[in-house]
Amino acid sequence: MIKASIIGATGYSGMELVRLLYTHPKVSIYKLVSKTYKDKHFSNIYPNFKNILDIKCSQMDIQDIGINSDVIFTCLPHGISQQVIKKLYKYNKVIIDLSGDFRYDNGNLYKEWYGIKHECPDILANAVYGLPELYRNKIKKACLIGNPGCYPTSSILGIAPLALNKLIDNKNIIIDSKSGATGAGRSVSQAMHFCECDENFKAYKVASHRHTSEIEQEISKMLNIDTVLSFTPHLLPIKRGILTTIYCNLMEDMSSQQIINLYRDFFQKEPFVRIYENDSFPELKNVVYSNFCDIGIKVDDRTNKVIIISTIDNLVKGAAGQAVQNMNIIFGFEETCGLKLPAAYI
Repeated sequence: MIKASIIGATGYSGMELVRLLYTHPKVSIYKLVSKTYKDKHFSNIYPNFKNILDIKCSQMDIQDIGINSDVIFTCLPHGISQQVIKKLYKYNKVIIDLSGDFRYDNGNLYKEWYGIKHECPDILANAVYGLPELYRNKIKKACLIGNPGCYPTSSILGIAPLALNKLIDNKNIIIDSKSGATGAGRSVSQAMHFCECDENFKAYKVASHRHTSEIEQEISKMLNIDTVLSFTPHLLPIKRGILTTIYCNLMEDMSSQQIINLYRDFFQKEPFVRIYENDSFPELKNVVYSNFCDIGIKVDDRTNKVIIISTIDNLVKGAAGQAVQNMNIIFGFEETCGLKLPAAYI
């Protein structure tokens, strides 16, 4: 058994981590850290854990966590996370960060999109982008993982086989994503009030969402050319799930079935990516509460564009589940351990 601590355990991603780690056969939970709910039982904050997990949340104790934990998950806001990890890093334990602080190849890009200077660029240089389907070999040897964002996970997995095979133009890539309200976190804001979200559907942060840069970074590496793309997020009046629609110009004539076959070959050994049949497309109810990414593909012959539909649960494959998947890889557990969960269809 390994001992896991979660810093920022009472946000939605932290809560989802607790849910997954509690049932993980190779993990025991050591510390749940929460500044807001210090000394309160976790089951009082989330009553679904009553008589299941009744441990108290604690305040931050870097030395205790650094010495006594085998893996540390940081579920903190950007900027705050790097300050904490800077102190934890010296203990040489596995750290999996769910903020945006360690997802970038350099601090300049981080500063450009997050508006603050990265305080530990030397540590950033050692971080591995935690998308197992692309970076499994690097993840195996890593001690610091920058867990990908939810929108980038659905987008990058959706486009990777075509980009790596140089089958799409780097110009005019359009990504249209819709997310449930949990993607905004647990903090209260007017935009997230029930009366603002219910029976409503809207775009937000148009042409300015931070995840644009994360997606561009990874697609640029795949295509071996700097790529600027259009990314628009939308808020759905639901709790969880992301459905991403990607439009790309094909570099050569290909049928839908040819591309589907390419995707099947590319992801054939990936336990959490499912490719749909021709003229069949994924839905949110097929992935929510699971760690799966479901992908459907269609070529528009009239425009020579390929349309890719990619769906995930933003709190599982888009956050906590992917973090557990990365942990499994690093510690040599079966990659699906603790994650063999079908979607909650109804």
